[in-house]
Amino acid sequence: MSIRTIVVPLGGGLDRLQITSTAPRQPGHGEITVRLHASSLNYHDYVVVTGVWAPREPRIPMSDGAGVVTAVGEGVTEFQVGDAVVSLFFPEWADGEPGPSEGNFARVPGDGLDGYAREQVTAKASAFTHAPQGYSHAEAATLTCAGLTAWRALMADGLLKPGDSVLVQGTGGVSIFALQFAKLAGATVIATSSSDAKLERLRALGADQLINYRENPNWGETVRAMTEGRGVDHVIEIGGPGTMEQSMIAARIGGHIAIIGILTGLVGQVSFIQAIARHLKLQGVLVGNRKHQLDMIRAIDATGMKPQIDSRYPLEEIAEAFRHQESNRHFGKICLEF
Repeated sequence: MSIRTIVVPLGGGLDRLQITSTAPRQPGHGEITVRLHASSLNYHDYVVVTGVWAPREPRIPMSDGAGVVTAVGEGVTEFQVGDAVVSLFFPEWADGEPGPSEGNFARVPGDGLDGYAREQVTAKASAFTHAPQGYSHAEAATLTCAGLTAWRALMADGLLKPGDSVLVQGTGGVSIFALQFAKLAGATVIATSSSDAKLERLRALGADQLINYRENPNWGETVRAMTEGRGVDHVIEIGGPGTMEQSMIAARIGGHIAIIGILTGLVGQVSFIQAIARHLKLQGVLVGNRKHQLDMIRAIDATGMKPQIDSRYPLEEIAEAFRHQESNRHFGKICLEF
């Protein structure tokens, strides 16, 4: 038996992705074997496969993986054959504050380690959790990075409570998950996009107020006006340097800004006087730990919330899937199914 596998060669490049095969391995002590059926695309995966953020050796990409347990090694009690499971972004971060290995991508599947663009994997049982009840594999695969980032930003770091106000930027996976989690918690959501059609889809998901940021470049002041001068309690900051100034204007005094994305670049200026004078809490968010994921899945099981999937591609069309992501036409998550 051979396992169909995608490999990113040295230097990366969508036109250079290779379809190859790897040999299966039986699980050892504390390990499980998972027949993978789905993955989902994230910006982090994009910079790896295109070579912007190239691994130092050929790499199996994709941080998100979901499938079915097919074999269980000695000492494993949490999983049984037939269980539906979903991977962890940081497979060694169980709980608590991040440690040195969570300060970089050295132990992240699809980056420092081989990831889930393959049909089967054998790994430590602690690298997976059970998938939500009733979820398809594609739906489960959206949770590893995007879902957990939004959950941690709002619930673990932001301590979101009913009646809070949240600003989400755009229509990518993290922002849509943040909108959905915020509404489940009884919060008010203001959403931005450059597309009126996408804004209407955000309204259908529960967004209370909408802003077209292309037509309204000073959207931070618009948010303040919408909140009667107060500003929002939480900002899901996806853009990075190009949007941080407006996010700081949009946040209330003492507000929480979850810094998540770098879509407008890696380096930029921040108004320190505004951050200090307005007592802002700027929190960098790089996904989350296993306890966060277990909490998130328990909440999903209790509410039946489902992710927004934009499109699905077979494994061998991974380059086409990333080109669709590149076009920025998607609404929600792009998935691979295999």
